[in-house]
Amino acid sequence: MTPEQLQDVVRTAVGGAVDRGVLAVEVPDGVVVERPKNREHGDYATNIALRLAKAAGRPPREVAEVLAGELRSQPGIARVDVAGPGFLNITLAQGALGQIAVNAVTAGDAYGHTDVLAGQKLNLEFVSANPTGPVHIGGTRWAAVGDALGRLLEASGADVTREYYLNDAGAQIDRFAQSLQAAALGQPVPEDGYAGSYIAEIAAEVLAAEPGLLELPAGDQLRVFRTRGVELMVAEIRSSLDALGVRFDVFFSETSLHESGALEKAVARLREHGHVFDADGAVWLRTTDFGDDKDRVLVKADGEPTYFAADCAYYLDKRGRGFDKVVIMLGADHSGYVGRYKALVAAAGDDPAAHLEILIGQLVNLLRNGEPVRMSKRAGTVVNMEDLVEAIGIDAARYALARASVDQQIDIDLDLWSRKTNDNPVFYVQYAHARISSLLRNAAELGLSLGEPDDVDVALLGHERETDLLRAIGEFPRVLTAAAELRAPHRVARYLEELAGTYHRFYDACRVLPRGDEEPTTLTTARLWLCSATAVVLRNGLTVLGVSAPERM
Repeated sequence: MTPEQLQDVVRTAVGGAVDRGVLAVEVPDGVVVERPKNREHGDYATNIALRLAKAAGRPPREVAEVLAGELRSQPGIARVDVAGPGFLNITLAQGALGQIAVNAVTAGDAYGHTDVLAGQKLNLEFVSANPTGPVHIGGTRWAAVGDALGRLLEASGADVTREYYLNDAGAQIDRFAQSLQAAALGQPVPEDGYAGSYIAEIAAEVLAAEPGLLELPAGDQLRVFRTRGVELMVAEIRSSLDALGVRFDVFFSETSLHESGALEKAVARLREHGHVFDADGAVWLRTTDFGDDKDRVLVKADGEPTYFAADCAYYLDKRGRGFDKVVIMLGADHSGYVGRYKALVAAAGDDPAAHLEILIGQLVNLLRNGEPVRMSKRAGTVVNMEDLVEAIGIDAARYALARASVDQQIDIDLDLWSRKTNDNPVFYVQYAHARISSLLRNAAELGLSLGEPDDVDVALLGHERETDLLRAIGEFPRVLTAAAELRAPHRVARYLEELAGTYHRFYDACRVLPRGDEEPTTLTTARLWLCSATAVVLRNGLTVLGVSAPERM
């Protein structure tokens, strides 16, 4: 019996008490069932009696006693105790707990997936680094976390579109083009330009594609460097993301907003809502009406639209494509951006709490031998995605970046994450999966198989280490749901590390395969199901994080 199934059992118990007239409450839609920290308090605990006491007009412990009586009659429940102010501690019948292993194996890749977010159409924007250089280490963190979050949301039933916003218009692109031109001409980097060997590389690629480019007037050269340079940089960014296993459904060009008239339409719509005004020759959005610290310029006095105008048009475009909520992942240097974006959402007639979510991530520091790693071989001033992948590999990079809460600054020790030892968290988890895969191969060589689900006697799984492992496996669906709802992929990583440790302790205490001339028993088969279930969860959890689950290490 999984925690989700137990939730239904508790609701059934409440409904039974109501039907018999011993409890006058409405049966709740949601029931909280948790694993107690002290395993002596049973397999699961619920606070349902405390929640219903006020509505019932009775003391919580009295409500708990009523519900305990109902629960004791439910199939799969071995024991129910009332504790403290009215908590219910529930111990499952051994067969009901063991059924978790069967459920996990038979569900396979779908185990852990739910439909709690079904019906939500989400636009998830992440990375969105300017196409003026390689993806830096901060953007790499968003790539790993954003991709994992997208997988989590989908595992919880949401319809997710992953989107990358290409800031391919404006002053930073002008400086990029000027830097390429200077490199091609052998001139110094312009003031506020871009440096690094990648600029010379891209400039050379542009010249190779346009052999007579330097014979053109300077203005024409610049236009070509701008167009071709951005194309090459975007292609490189996409290649780097692909190499990291990160995919996007949409690459959206800021330039398209300018060329399609979307900016003018956005300003007109906001003006219709009564929130646009003209002052000092410029066009403004009165964002202070919605809590912003100052009003924002949409169109400057010289007629040029601002980045904020593009943001307005981009948001309206997303909503026009039918997304219920826009989720945007930004770096720590964008924290001041939140207020104005919420204001534009409100000015457009939407509810920022319902239609917008902005996640702010903190910085990443790389360490080697305890010292900061500051210089990229190629970018010159910052460490980029390729540097990290080259140093520790794709799996370690993705896992290390997704393992911590995004609101925490993290230090990645390159020496630690490149080791093939158990103090490397990703190796520790992957090794558990490989260890199980090896065991199952050995079992197959002995002619042992799982057999049919109805034939396995999971009630035999009564050892303390077995029940610990079953409870941990049963928690997986709830871990995924909570991680999705809280936008916290790191919860999956930490869970997997706990599960790996629980499996290793089980393996050390409970022999699975027969030795020598020993005959396999029904317990052998039950333990093979338990091992297989653990492998399913490890594999599914690693998949959510975009990390491989090797069968050999």
